Amino acid sequence: MTIEWYEGPRSALRELFELAEDSAQLLDEYIEDGRVLVARDGTGEIVGHLQLVPGGHAGVFEIKNLAVRPDRQGTGIGRRLVGRSLEVCRREAATMVEVATAVADIDNVRFYQRCGFRARSIGRDAFIEARGYPPGLMAGGIPVLDSIVFDVSFDAPPTGH
Repeated sequence: MTIEWYEGPRSALRELFELAEDSAQLLDEYIEDGRVLVARDGTGEIVGHLQLVPGGHAGVFEIKNLAVRPDRQGTGIGRRLVGRSLEVCRREAATMVEVATAVADIDNVRFYQRCGFRARSIGRDAFIEARGYPPGLMAGGIPVLDSIVFDVSFDAPPTGH
């Protein structure tokens, strides 16, 4: 397994992006943003990706979209992609990396906590039809309505004193 920056057309990764984004409207708005890490198996096939975009403040990055092919989930690929993105952000003197997911998606909530992220805030009604989400969206039998934002904070870089 190799993890590297992706330089090709994002349209070639759209199927992977769609695994993590149920709103085609929102995906169209952000698919070209930031940088994308991809995980390739031994044959060179892309089996997962992570999109890293600048956050709302200096020194903050956001994991905007992360997905692993269903037949490869649970094998550590997602964890490796997150680990590499955190390494990159540390090297680039980031102060924080954040990610948002559905509160109802218990598997994602557990995943990010296992990767060292801590819950910061809840956004009510994040997954509504006005934002392009289908009505009645469910995750594990729970209505998908609210988002939860997680973050990892890094120690401030040395000041040189």
